Amino acid sequence: MVRSCTTGSAGAFEPAGRTVAQDWIKVADEAALGDCELLAVYPRGLGLLLARVDGGVYAVANRCAHMACPLEAGGCDGYVLTCPCHDWRFDVRTGAFVEAPEIAIPTYPVRVDAGEVFVQLSSEV
Repeated sequence: MVRSCTTGSAGAFEPAGRTVAQDWIKVADEAALGDCELLAVYPRGLGLLLARVDGGVYAVANRCAHMACPLEAGGCDGYVLTCPCHDWRFDVRTGAFVEAPEIAIPTYPVRVDAGEVFVQLSSEV
């Protein structure tokens, strides 16, 4: 079966008849996230983890790619987030597993505006 595709506004191919809505959702106040700190947030029920490193704010899925352990209980050393269950390490900038970059956790675009942290979520509508 062949499915027709269209090109979305970002240039990505999408199945015909569907659009991808990209919403910026406020997830935290910037003051709630200190340098080298982690903060679990749940926009639309999706478990995300915010990390502030060297002044930048990053958002990743709050579940390890290995056994879905919550990463919020882990530690952060620079850009490396360590899972508390089995010490799997991920780069918060890319989501890549440090030892095998072909394995990764999802990352989400972050914007800080007027002291508020926003995360961009994409969903099919």
